[in-house]
Amino acid sequence: MAREPLWYFNGDWVPMSRVLISPDDRGFNGDTVFDSFRTFGGEIFRLDEHIDRLYRSLKYMQFEIAETPDRMKQICQEGMRLNSDASENGEFGFYPMVTRGPGGRTRDAHSPNVIVKVNGNASNGRFAPLYETGVHGVIVRTKSYPAGSLDPKVKHHSRNNFALADLEAAAVDPEGYPILTDYDGCLTEGISYNVFLVTDGVVRTPTDRHILQGVTRGVVLELAERLGIPSREEDLQPYDLYTADEAFIASTSPCVVPMTSVDRRAVGDGRPGPVVRQLLAGFGEMLGVDPVDLARRDAARESAAS
Repeated sequence: MAREPLWYFNGDWVPMSRVLISPDDRGFNGDTVFDSFRTFGGEIFRLDEHIDRLYRSLKYMQFEIAETPDRMKQICQEGMRLNSDASENGEFGFYPMVTRGPGGRTRDAHSPNVIVKVNGNASNGRFAPLYETGVHGVIVRTKSYPAGSLDPKVKHHSRNNFALADLEAAAVDPEGYPILTDYDGCLTEGISYNVFLVTDGVVRTPTDRHILQGVTRGVVLELAERLGIPSREEDLQPYDLYTADEAFIASTSPCVVPMTSVDRRAVGDGRPGPVVRQLLAGFGEMLGVDPVDLARRDAARESAAS
């Protein structure tokens, strides 16, 4: 069994069980900024983009920490080295987060906590069957935060709307993946993934007005251009998803996963389509490892260990 991982905590590397935070920390009020990413083939995927997004979120939320962006990148590389014997499959997940620190009011908070979780078992195993069957989308009543309230471009822990969306989707379909909308009824995003659809060979995705600027979302648009697949960022309604030829979600760990139904309606012919298969092949070429094969290997290893 892998040993307890070491996490970065305010300048030191300590066992996960020794990362202790005061109950008075404003982070328990949701006042936390974070990011999440992983390795493929032992290399951190798009580290620069993830750290840039983390520091944009910190700037927006007016956090001040001693660690520079370059230092944060070094910490992640250190985390891989220090946890090399704690990984079960040679892959790592990273979850840097910053809490505002203790304080009765936000303005009085001090001593922010800087934590980098290092997971030595970044796995795609749960996605293995979904590359063939597709996920089931559920358009929920719960709304995305409007940018005038809390800009969704910030990756933060004030996400009870996502918790409610997940419960709402599960009530409709136990396998449901929630899709939120804005207050104009336009599609926005999922709870940890961006949403795409394909109409007449064109990849379409919501604008970034009310969504997180997903790093993998950006990679999908890059790959589409490289593969000669036209793409558009635009306002999209549920109608567009119901009548699409294909749909898929994009997120760091699985890259892209087909969406074969929405609200129990088949998308296209109800099977993964050619565009998402092209994009998966493009990710495989970029990463040097096929995400589908990786997921199958992870699933087989987890099954053997259970």
